[in-house]
Amino acid sequence: MSETLTITTPDGAFSAYVARPPASAAAPAIVVIQEIFGVNKVMRDICDGLAAQGYVAVCPDLFWRIEPGIDITDQSEAEWKRAFELFNAFDVDAGVSDIAATIAAVRQLPGVNGKVGAVGYCLGGLLAFLTATRTDVDASVSYYGVGLEQRVGEAEKLNKPLLMHIAEKDQFVPPEARQVILNALKDHPQIELHTYADRDHAFAREGGAHYDAADAAKANGRTLAFFQKALG
Repeated sequence: MSETLTITTPDGAFSAYVARPPASAAAPAIVVIQEIFGVNKVMRDICDGLAAQGYVAVCPDLFWRIEPGIDITDQSEAEWKRAFELFNAFDVDAGVSDIAATIAAVRQLPGVNGKVGAVGYCLGGLLAFLTATRTDVDASVSYYGVGLEQRVGEAEKLNKPLLMHIAEKDQFVPPEARQVILNALKDHPQIELHTYADRDHAFAREGGAHYDAADAAKANGRTLAFFQKALG
């Protein structure tokens, strides 16, 4: 079952895709944080998959300040060009603020038991890390976040569990940047960190050029186990 939620902030309102589990009992929620392609079929499918696992899954339209309703794929050069334009125009701090507003709205949704996690991919992987350090989310998961090396100092504010999936051959995270991330975060008591040796960026994006079914299944299995433990 899916629906659309409207979230209101002092700057305006934006929409979010909501997928609900089949059972009617109150459940934890997970905020799904988009890649650079908007709230597209990949993100909606992730929400639907989480709903099938018993979570209320919510994917907010974080590009609304630039252009509401972006829904593109990774299948054409023109779409990649648009995606990078959106990425470059995106205000990360405003995005985290919108995620915080989403978390607050989701906690109040009928059918949500008050526990809220977050999971993000690519741009969303960075935002999931910042959601963990800057909001009251209960647990977060970051898949191959881009630009994390510039933000690792924020981990000192982290007091809730964070799971990180890092691709060792990520074309958008050079080896020296990855080393900064690993060195800064590998011993943090709240962080569970996994690296994937031969994987490129977006190895968990089904249908993507670098999709790897085995490691995607491994990462997604770890994510579900993490959320089951952290959110109950």
